[in-house]
Amino acid sequence: MSTDSNQQNALLALEDGRVFHGISIGAPGNAVGEICFNTSMTGYLEILTDPSYRGQIVTMTYPLIGNYGTGPEDIESAAPHVRGFIIEELSRIPSNWRSTEDLPSYLKRHGIPALGGIDTRSLTRHLRTKGAMRACISTDGSGEDAAVELARRAPGLEQLDLVGEVSAKAPYEWDPEGKESGPKRVSQAGTREPLVVLFDFGVKRNILRLLRSHGVRVLVVPGSTSAEEALSHKPDGIFLSNGPGDPAVLTDAHETARRLAEAKPVYGICLGHQILSLAFGASTFKLKFGHRGANQPVQDLRSGRVLITSQNHGYAVREEGLPADLEVTHRHLNDGTVAGIRHRSKKVAAVQFHPEASPGPHDSAPFFEEFVRTIQS
Repeated sequence: MSTDSNQQNALLALEDGRVFHGISIGAPGNAVGEICFNTSMTGYLEILTDPSYRGQIVTMTYPLIGNYGTGPEDIESAAPHVRGFIIEELSRIPSNWRSTEDLPSYLKRHGIPALGGIDTRSLTRHLRTKGAMRACISTDGSGEDAAVELARRAPGLEQLDLVGEVSAKAPYEWDPEGKESGPKRVSQAGTREPLVVLFDFGVKRNILRLLRSHGVRVLVVPGSTSAEEALSHKPDGIFLSNGPGDPAVLTDAHETARRLAEAKPVYGICLGHQILSLAFGASTFKLKFGHRGANQPVQDLRSGRVLITSQNHGYAVREEGLPADLEVTHRHLNDGTVAGIRHRSKKVAAVQFHPEASPGPHDSAPFFEEFVRTIQS
């Protein structure tokens, strides 16, 4: 990596005054947002393009990033959603036959400021001790005090309409011909494919792929869609996607989910899990530093089986005061938090982790099979 003057002045400033100096490896300029860390060893392109990271600066704890470049097969949405990206060491020579562009070029093309040469171990320990906080990436030569002040003035996640920024603007059917989702499990010609209306709060493409591959049609609608409009499509089931931000502020979505559950099976992932829980009277809280990585252990309390899951969330459902109608089905084994719920009398279930992300690699894939069996019955 070169070390011109702009790169030498690149820094990361936290709102509590802690400053880290590094080298610019992305687009020039400043970026502010809540800083978090992800413990995955691979999957940096999926992380960059996951809409759930909207409004955040992501730190990778694995020390070497960029070694397999970037390619269109691995993206989870059309463009990156992170505010900034932090790594320790950038791989100088990416090597992968699927790669079409190296990581710095990709970041610059999409206008994402990023820093290398950061002591990400020290940064992660600081965030684990102090908790989530706002931060500023600066590559324009700003001084430490100015960057710290920018971090302190940055809005919190609860102040931003992040779902509105990432949700679909109009309904569309995902992969109607079944070409992008693979032919293995798509229903045979001549048989009716169940219709799922998926509420897009920031959906990842692999959720759409897996649903379609299980032989259902997927109609994606904006997250602001009303229950009446969703039901007008005569769906066999409803799916609530992942997404960014504080679930407690999405009060319209809570009411919509509650009304939908009176009429149809409703399943959810991540933010969808939180929205469904809130719809039936549960509450949520902000985790100290969140769960983000492809190595999160979760126990299925119904079978006792332990799953290795991929997770990306900064909020969780509070078990204390959980309504009697909701049953905890999954538990995060690192801190005991709720990782899955189901309704005792309605066809409603959700998980906090990402079954589509293949961390185990397929430990939690049966979640989609369960949903499809439910709507087919």
